Amino acid sequence: MTILTRDAIDPGALIAAVSAPERGGIACFVGAVRDHHEGRGVVGLEYSAYDAMADAVAAAILAEAESRWPVAVALRHRLGPVPIGEAAVVVAAAGGHRDEAFAACRYVIEEVKRRVPIWKRERYVDGSEAWVDPTAAGGLHPVRDDGTVS
Repeated sequence: MTILTRDAIDPGALIAAVSAPERGGIACFVGAVRDHHEGRGVVGLEYSAYDAMADAVAAAILAEAESRWPVAVALRHRLGPVPIGEAAVVVAAAGGHRDEAFAACRYVIEEVKRRVPIWKRERYVDGSEAWVDPTAAGGLHPVRDDGTVS
């Protein structure tokens, strides 16, 4: 199953991919693009990555989750422009019970945000842009008029 996509993400397809008669607990996380960030109006954003590297790290995270808990896990992360309100990332985890499904789902999304090299460029209502780095203090790297990062 491909992890990165430039198409809209269907959460139902991920839930179907992990569902099985013995898996009665299914947890799903949908990260949708919101219209604000730290008090600023957001009009859109774009995700970019070195696909092969990001896909390999994400696949390793899924394998880790499936080795820690008796679950099946699926993940999709969108690349390219993503409109407000659409899903940017979806995780589905299914296990025999809700506890392992919730734990695995949370583990995957937290590790994806922490480790997978996917970059987010936000575009604001005032016309400015910034790269968002969740690991950096302040988290934002404004984009200058010439396209470079300040």
